[in-house]
Amino acid sequence: MALKNDRYTYRVTWSEDDNEYVGLCAEFPSMSWLSATPEAALKGIRKLVSDVVADMEASDEAIPEPIACRQYSGKFMVRIPPEVHRNLAIRAAESGISINRVVSSKLSQ
Repeated sequence: MALKNDRYTYRVTWSEDDNEYVGLCAEFPSMSWLSATPEAALKGIRKLVSDVVADMEASDEAIPEPIACRQYSGKFMVRIPPEVHRNLAIRAAESGISINRVVSSKLSQ
């Protein structure tokens, strides 16, 4: 049975080690599904997630919220070496923009 309103974040990639496609779910990082085709890998991981969520519901366990449904403030703190901070400040000053704008531009590339 498929998961109703499935909004989890899935990815399919090639596994050179397994010589198959692997289906992954970001909200359940310990799970994966191997298959010969990308379509089957996606179908497999979605079914696995559905089964695990059903088991979690039956056990009254907390079920991960889909990343797509979470609210984000747009702010996060990151520590960087002082010389990187200085270089960002110089680049921002030379461009006439804020450090936040420089970093945001680099992160979105």
